[in-house]
Amino acid sequence: MRSLGFEVQTATDATNAAQLLAAVPASRRVALVDPRFVGHRHALRLGLTDPRFAAATVPGALTAQPEARAALVRALHRTVAAVGAGSPVGSPDDRPDAGDRSVPGRLAVALDAEGIAVQRPELGSLAAAVPTGPEQRTAAEAAVASVDDEAVRLRNAVKAHDGFFTTFFISPYSRYIARWCARRGLTPNQVTTASLITALIAAGSAATGTRGGYVAAGVLLLLSFVLDCTDGQLARYSLQYSTMGAWLDATFDRAKEYAYYAGLALGAARGGDDVWVLALGAMVLQACRHVVDFSFNEANHDAVSNTSPTAALSDKLDSVGWTVWLRRMIVLPIGERWAMIAVLTAVTTPRIVFYALLIGCALAACYTTAGRLLRSLTRKARRTDRAARALADLADSGPLAQAVGAVIPRPGGTFTAPTLALLGGLVMVAGALFVPFGSWLTVVAAGIYTVLSGIAVARPLKGVLDWLVPPVFRAAEYCTILILAARSDVPHAVPAAFGLVSAVAYHHYDTVYRIRGGTGAPPQWLVRTIGGHEGRTVVVAVLAAVLTQHSGFTTALTALAVAVALVVLVESIRFWVSSSAPAVHDEGELA
Repeated sequence: MRSLGFEVQTATDATNAAQLLAAVPASRRVALVDPRFVGHRHALRLGLTDPRFAAATVPGALTAQPEARAALVRALHRTVAAVGAGSPVGSPDDRPDAGDRSVPGRLAVALDAEGIAVQRPELGSLAAAVPTGPEQRTAAEAAVASVDDEAVRLRNAVKAHDGFFTTFFISPYSRYIARWCARRGLTPNQVTTASLITALIAAGSAATGTRGGYVAAGVLLLLSFVLDCTDGQLARYSLQYSTMGAWLDATFDRAKEYAYYAGLALGAARGGDDVWVLALGAMVLQACRHVVDFSFNEANHDAVSNTSPTAALSDKLDSVGWTVWLRRMIVLPIGERWAMIAVLTAVTTPRIVFYALLIGCALAACYTTAGRLLRSLTRKARRTDRAARALADLADSGPLAQAVGAVIPRPGGTFTAPTLALLGGLVMVAGALFVPFGSWLTVVAAGIYTVLSGIAVARPLKGVLDWLVPPVFRAAEYCTILILAARSDVPHAVPAAFGLVSAVAYHHYDTVYRIRGGTGAPPQWLVRTIGGHEGRTVVVAVLAAVLTQHSGFTTALTALAVAVALVVLVESIRFWVSSSAPAVHDEGELA
């Protein structure tokens, strides 16, 4: 217990335990362990030191964070009354088939009854028991001796559902790097920061435009990914979870990837090849892929009667090992994607890198979106109010769309919302693409888009395919910015558009991780301040009409990007370093 960071005190009985717990400052975590406990140290570590849970237990041990302390004291007093004031920290009812009947076990049940969620970590092969006789103690000690505690700890440091490249080419050695870091007192946040710095150096190397720079960039990008895997493995190895770490991990991957795209575009420009449109296109496609995943998951994770023949087929395929890996590779997750980018950077040109990215991500997007459409159309599910609220938040509708939705009701129909959103998006993108650049007809298209998008969200998004609404809005906004900047023929307009889309995309990722943490979307004042998706689209369309063939278009896009970035980043940083921020830790690998 001391090696896990606890100050150990011995209670003579349950009454004394209650007195000792009451004397501990209310701001500190406490733990209660039966003196007969036999088990692995890592079992206790999992049960008693994970900071993400208000209360947690393993057989014979219980911990409570400050928010669960009052309930623990009440439960302990009731337990004292039940087992007797002078009873030891164990129960007279210790039959082998009675479960965990020690005082910590009884308290865990009592906390559950009070509505305090008590985490019970999966121990797997790890042992944790409260033997009540010599034979049981001998068996428990034999179970401890038969399992290598450290080997299990290392194995559990690796995500359960990583991609093929990460599982077979990174994790076999990155877990040992994580242990090395833990033994030297390094934190996951420090490793995450090192990964970001390495990726930024890689982007700088790519920006040199030389073959040596490209080779160095590829190597450094792979090293950055190794560190990116190591920080999560270090967090799981040493249970060093934190809200700041969650925020850094959730945002730095996108910052690294987009910075690297910019570095490649700068390097290509030094060689006389302008690939900024390809770089921005790759970023738009990748961001839209993620929004499809986020929206679908939010719409369905708590749906009622959630059944689907397509999902059943997927479950059957999961029993065939090679299909699991094949399907994980098809979606081109971050491990496979970064490996491809790194290798192609070293041996080819930035243009080829972006062509490969666009083709690979487009195929992956078609595969995942088609599967989600099939599941949605074949499953019988009722969307909850929470899911509808999450989709509305992900839609990022500003004051213009909200005003339209308040005035014009959405017609009934199962597919009305996604149809209206898609129609509005097509009008907007077509206006940006086919109307002469600088024409006010583009602004008219933006007005139609605003009206249709407002009607689409006028009612709760509970339809079968309503999860498509946020991705359609993202695609319409991002593609409009990309197309207008590319068609402007104004110097540096596309790099400025790259910065604007980066700032807006950060806001959308920030929204996703707040929702995942259960704290809801960013405040409405923030959405109103930055205009919502339709407001920003209208502004860019007006700028294109007013500043036709004028360098002021680049300046205006840059100013808009800086303004959005400042507002979004300041609010995001304020939230994620506050005490109300959730500890979001994604155990899957983002595509």
